Amino acid sequence: MTITTEVDTRGADTLSTKKLGNLGEDIAADILTRAGYEILERNFSTRHGEIDIVALDGDTLVFIEVKTRRSLVMGSAVEAVDSRKVRKLRTMIGAYFLERSPQHSGVRLDAFGVFVMPGGHVDVTHLKAVGS
Repeated sequence: MTITTEVDTRGADTLSTKKLGNLGEDIAADILTRAGYEILERNFSTRHGEIDIVALDGDTLVFIEVKTRRSLVMGSAVEAVDSRKVRKLRTMIGAYFLERSPQHSGVRLDAFGVFVMPGGHVDVTHLKAVGS
């Protein structure tokens, strides 16, 4: 779905890959917050990698992998969250539990794809419970 976001997307076509990824995470956090999620952490680092967003959806602890694209040449953003990536994310989630010891009734892994189109328009895909 194409959405409106409070995040400034002007000039996204000239951003470095890292800055484009940061922009995508900002967009995802903005949309999730407006949808009622409570963002607990961003860019939680483990020795295995980084969890982009940790949030609460009600009493469910949600780990969100954000992928951002400005071209579909490499496929859609959420296609990048394949079974190998899901396994790696589960390892990082385990590290999060060891460090933070959260107490929540449910846990979920989501993928959030952000496609930044020319002119700054944004198309997003939010897949809940990937790899389940």
